[in-house]
Amino acid sequence: MFDLVIIGAGPAGLTAAIYAGRARLKTLVLEKLSPGGQVMLTDSLENYPGFPGGITTKELIERLVQQVEDLDIEIELNQIERIEKANGFRLNSQDNKEYQAKAVIIATGAQPKKLDCVGEDKLRGRGVSYCAICDAPLYKNKEILVVGGGDKAVEEALYLKRFAKSVKLIHRRDKLRATAVLQERILNHKSIEIIWKSVIKQIQGKERVESIIIQDVETKLERKISIEGVFVSVGVAPNTEFLKEIINLDELGYILTDETMRTSCLGIFACGDCRKRPLQQVITACSDGAVAAVACCKYLEEN
Repeated sequence: MFDLVIIGAGPAGLTAAIYAGRARLKTLVLEKLSPGGQVMLTDSLENYPGFPGGITTKELIERLVQQVEDLDIEIELNQIERIEKANGFRLNSQDNKEYQAKAVIIATGAQPKKLDCVGEDKLRGRGVSYCAICDAPLYKNKEILVVGGGDKAVEEALYLKRFAKSVKLIHRRDKLRATAVLQERILNHKSIEIIWKSVIKQIQGKERVESIIIQDVETKLERKISIEGVFVSVGVAPNTEFLKEIINLDELGYILTDETMRTSCLGIFACGDCRKRPLQQVITACSDGAVAAVACCKYLEEN
């Protein structure tokens, strides 16, 4: 029986673990893949306080993991598929392992959304990618296209230009949603072409991506573009499907909490990108994690 099980080892979950460890709670962190979560899809952070010039996401996560391990908290790789109320909480994993906890913090983050266009699933991993940091070296001297208009899409386009022969960015609107500094960088970048007010209707290719069909959202005219790689960056969806039976989610699947990160189920807290909040950033995820852990400590003391 653990005092606390934290599901997810991104910035939110790791910060919660640090605060829980310092409160001397018997804590376990569970992560389905590897520590870091969605932040590892970005090469570096320029807006995280305390690091002039930025810090690589790899280094930041390594530091957080070290802090957690220094508090004798184990990070175990396993995926939870169900949570039940039973003498506290019983957590059942994908490999049929069972964990028991007096309290739970959900920090499962989110995952990239798909385009849901013809050819996307067929060519995933064969020219269709959702992570420039992961796959950019595979596209050296190739012609590629990034889909999206937010911070991540612009960051990926700028990063991919280091490797690719040519980079295009396609966006369904007539202006970007990215922060001003990123907009300035890409709009002033002479070798990145932006295709405005257009969407991808089809990704084509036999064994790998060879071309795409795009459509103008106003005229509905379609045209074909030869391309060798498509990087999708059109938002994220929370990893909360397994929680529908035990806590309240909004219409998009985000966890609903109060200001102390409490969910609709007493004893379960949520933090980070899986929670409904106005700003999805690493610094706010860390803040969420700290608040969730402190609230969890208070809950355990009172119960």
